[in-house]
Amino acid sequence: MVILKKNCIAMLLAGGQGSRLYALTAKVAKPGMPFGGKYRIIDFPLSNCANSGIDTVGVLTQYQPLQLNRYVGSGQPWDLDTEDGGVYILPPYQSAGERGSWFSGTANAIYQNIDFIEMYDPDNVLILSGDHIYKMDYAKMLRAHEEAGAACTIAVIQVSMEEATRFGIMNVGENGFIEEFEEKPAHPKSDLASMGIYIFNWKKLRQALIDDENDPNSDKDFGKNIIPKMLADGEKLLPYRFEGYWRDVGTITSLWDANMDMLGNTSLNLFDPQWPIRARSPIRPPHFAGSNAHIEHSIVTEGCVIDGQVDNSVLSANVTVGAGAKISYSVLMPGAVVEPGAVVEYAILGERAVVAAGAHVGQQPDGSEGWGVATVGPDVRVACGAKVPAGAMIYDSEEVQS
Repeated sequence: MVILKKNCIAMLLAGGQGSRLYALTAKVAKPGMPFGGKYRIIDFPLSNCANSGIDTVGVLTQYQPLQLNRYVGSGQPWDLDTEDGGVYILPPYQSAGERGSWFSGTANAIYQNIDFIEMYDPDNVLILSGDHIYKMDYAKMLRAHEEAGAACTIAVIQVSMEEATRFGIMNVGENGFIEEFEEKPAHPKSDLASMGIYIFNWKKLRQALIDDENDPNSDKDFGKNIIPKMLADGEKLLPYRFEGYWRDVGTITSLWDANMDMLGNTSLNLFDPQWPIRARSPIRPPHFAGSNAHIEHSIVTEGCVIDGQVDNSVLSANVTVGAGAKISYSVLMPGAVVEPGAVVEYAILGERAVVAAGAHVGQQPDGSEGWGVATVGPDVRVACGAKVPAGAMIYDSEEVQS
């Protein structure tokens, strides 16, 4: 085996089912979800790697991998198709004489790819999640990690104490190192939440993964097993504080919120030439607005044809909005069609979804406990005159007959 020595390589966990996104992830893994009109979620960590000078990325896939594999390809759109590095798709596999299995946890996913990592003999390994929206310079985090001589450095973000119960929480001692890690504590002692971004000293991580794999009682998870064990063994774990925009888009509400953030004044600047977010963009004609179109405070991507009214919304490529149709505070994914006279408000339409003439999807917030963002899954047709109420999750065209 040829060794290509690297200081740091990245391992991107992109096999998540995204079950809390319901119909939207029935046919695609969460990192492959369209986002922000022009992107998919995985574009953000891949672009961060390229911009940070990390040119070797293993992408670990599992659930519904076909579309994601095709999208990532050789890594060329992110300038990651280098001769001595590149992007590698790493699905679960079976070795000769062994019984293959799915990745049984985040730590097991990395354990199953030890041979890949060893090809680059790295000093450090960066572990990333494929379902977060953010811009981050991993090179700065790597410098902090090496200067501290840490076994592991964990990116953390400050959250409210109410939100802290949903995260892994870091309690930091007077020496600046982590002294306690609590996974989703009922009564958090700190407001520093793990972002699921880790840099490990590879030699120490390698041994920790082997020990964890041999523990029959382990969940094979970084947050539940690897990190607590390192703390118990007295290893130096450093918190790396991040203060920019970061959003976990694991639920319908958070996905809708993050898309709406693209229309507001957030710290996620997509126009920064020094830190571009790249994507595999389809070649489409410019968007077209007809004589009756009215577009206000919205993102409208290539290939869209607009003859109706669009406000405060995010439209991906090839969306069609018919005459007299109204789109408000909504996210329309690639190829969605809203026929003449239909109304879509406070909703998400999946790829190639169709809202037929006169149908109504979603409704404005009314303060009721059951209100939520309406969701129409990919390839679903909402029939003429049908109504999809707030908070509804539509998986199949048969569910929305008029």
